[in-house]
Amino acid sequence: MKNFWSKILVVAVAVAVAIGCRSNDVEISGRFVGMNSKMVYLEEMSATGQHIVDSVALDNNGGYRFKIESVEATPSLYNVIYSSERVPLLISRGEKIELNAMGSALLNYTVSGSKESELLRKFNKEFISGQLELNRTIQNYPLADEATRKQLSQRYNAIYHDIKRQQISFIIENKEHLASVYALYQRLPGEQHLSSADSDLIYYRTVADAVSENYPTSPFLLTLSNDIARMEARISLMNSIESRSYPDLKGSDMYGNEVALSSLEGNVILVDFWSAEAGNSNAFNAELKEIYEEFEAKGFRVYQVSADTSKATWITAVQQQRLPWVSVCDFKGEYSPMLRTYNVRKLPSNFLIDSKGEIIGKDLYSNALKRKLEKLLK
Repeated sequence: MKNFWSKILVVAVAVAVAIGCRSNDVEISGRFVGMNSKMVYLEEMSATGQHIVDSVALDNNGGYRFKIESVEATPSLYNVIYSSERVPLLISRGEKIELNAMGSALLNYTVSGSKESELLRKFNKEFISGQLELNRTIQNYPLADEATRKQLSQRYNAIYHDIKRQQISFIIENKEHLASVYALYQRLPGEQHLSSADSDLIYYRTVADAVSENYPTSPFLLTLSNDIARMEARISLMNSIESRSYPDLKGSDMYGNEVALSSLEGNVILVDFWSAEAGNSNAFNAELKEIYEEFEAKGFRVYQVSADTSKATWITAVQQQRLPWVSVCDFKGEYSPMLRTYNVRKLPSNFLIDSKGEIIGKDLYSNALKRKLEKLLK
């Protein structure tokens, strides 16, 4: 009898060891069809960068399979790359993930076997579809007449705000999941902030607090903590700027003439930071031109600072869009001293200065800017 129980114990231990080994591994399999690529790659994302960890050729039916050994319990970020498109996955030990796509992998993929990865797919579907709609809208702008441009500008802004609304809703609704961290860092072209400089801190803190309870050992928490500290320092600096008169700027216009921001003193001035290279300048400038035409005679001025690095791109945009205000650029891009003076972290971004030389608002657009000007320029 003792020998019998000893054998049972040995078998039980062997099964437990085998299950334990398997539970640390992850399998990813599925099919990709409808594109010409024959290879699929697996890319690991980490704090130090990204690198390909495996590759496999599709079989005759478009099938593939990856196995990742010794995966951590806390989800890690990987990309499955097919036809130059990266499908993100948040992978935990023991998962058996099925990832399939027909045609464009990023637009049409399905995933099962990983809750965090399923949440990523839900977010990406709306976010990427919105980006494509924005691109289609802006592509029609250059050749359109004035009436159509106004409609396109309104449509662009409506789509943009809808994308941001959905993105923020996803983050709040799934704040305890690492998929919300991924969503937190996704940006539309030209953006550096999720919503606005002040609001970002709230969202980052909300996600960090929730994730720390659900995944206390996640390396993503360190990234969140560092960014929260950076935002707190930025807001502190911004408050110190707003407590005194505005910092002056000097930049060269398209003819090479140096123009100082202080040359517009005595007016209500919008210091506007933008980039023609960002791709969204047409819509923002079209809207600002309408406001400028309404309030210019009452003492409203715009001092627009470009963060472009290409002189040709900037000058072409200024001429094609017929910008009627002061436009300057030093072609140093994000390293421009003018951007650093106002601690600009996203594009577009603006600061409103009243006729007494005090900064009284920031990131004012559309109706918010008009209401402010109506009060200042009665």
